[in-house]
Amino acid sequence: MYEQFKARAEGVSAEVHRFVTKNEACDFLLEFLQKEGMSDTPQSTALWADCPFLSGVDKNILHSIPGLSFKVTRELAADARFGINQMQWALADTGSLAQNSTELEQRLVSSLSTIHIALVPTSGILPDMPALLSRVHPKECAYLAIITGPSRTADIERVLTIGVHGPERLVILFVDDLEGGN
Repeated sequence: MYEQFKARAEGVSAEVHRFVTKNEACDFLLEFLQKEGMSDTPQSTALWADCPFLSGVDKNILHSIPGLSFKVTRELAADARFGINQMQWALADTGSLAQNSTELEQRLVSSLSTIHIALVPTSGILPDMPALLSRVHPKECAYLAIITGPSRTADIERVLTIGVHGPERLVILFVDDLEGGN
């Protein structure tokens, strides 16, 4: 299902990568942030919403990286270039990501930054929407977010525009040894 997801997601301009371990994904992520110009100056920062990916990762090292913060507020998210969070599921048939986004921090980093970086457990790949809906329980999920590619609209004179109502880029990192996907 990974290959099907990858083809569909790349078809809507998402960037998709796969790693065996969290350490490999973290190394790639930090190199990506550095290459893309993350710094502690405005419009260059990165916000990382708390997530299961961070368990077992040495946060002291991450806290020492200029421009990377784990404090997520509306103001900081609106000023961040990068927003990092963990999505629970991926839908193979549409190339969409899905998450219980009841926590505001999850929504802020995935919708207000210029570049959204989504960490996804490979085990969270589902075939389609019915499979997702069989796992979502309304009493536990007040806000279900479904993301398909970077933000796009064609409502301005029918001209496709990227990044008007959200991130201009979506970078998806699948991690084989990341637990999740319930």
